[in-house]
Amino acid sequence: MADANTTVFNTEPGITAARELLIAYLNTGSQAAPVWSPVGKRVEDSSMELDWSTETKVDIFGDTYTTGKKATRTQTFEPCELDSADAAQQKIWEMGIKNNDVNALLNQDMLIAHFYAGGTSQGTGNFAERYEGCSVLPTGLGGEGGGSVGMPIEVTYGGIRTTGTVGRDAAGKITFTPDTASVERMAMRNVQLD
Repeated sequence: MADANTTVFNTEPGITAARELLIAYLNTGSQAAPVWSPVGKRVEDSSMELDWSTETKVDIFGDTYTTGKKATRTQTFEPCELDSADAAQQKIWEMGIKNNDVNALLNQDMLIAHFYAGGTSQGTGNFAERYEGCSVLPTGLGGEGGGSVGMPIEVTYGGIRTTGTVGRDAAGKITFTPDTASVERMAMRNVQLD
């Protein structure tokens, strides 16, 4: 029997989760009123890389031990061809190319929606994680003659991690609801900072 806190995949047994069910969103609104815009339009292949910084040692008795740290999560979106209908690209271009504002680029709010986990694949009550201090950097601008202008983007997920659920309405609007444990951790952290 599964633990009540276990999140299960919502796909049919024997059927793999579609890649479209893992989506990264950039907050193109404000902290108080987030607007979640998807990142990666026209990108064919993008995976979150997890670096656990592991180190393996053999002690004087010949026993092997491995140490590690919480994973640093990074993701590259390439070529990310410019499109006026892409709110995330517009914001990143504005901060990075037009304004050259590295401080803004290093403090972005991102949401990772796992539409294949928990809830339903239609987008209600699925597992999500919000990172409020992400590095979102355009790493180039240009492309091949006769082609499109691309702006590859590299994201390092960081800052406070809040877990919860994500919902997607019929119009595609995304809503994130933090779980109780995350809200309690944030409250305890804020008390400690005061």
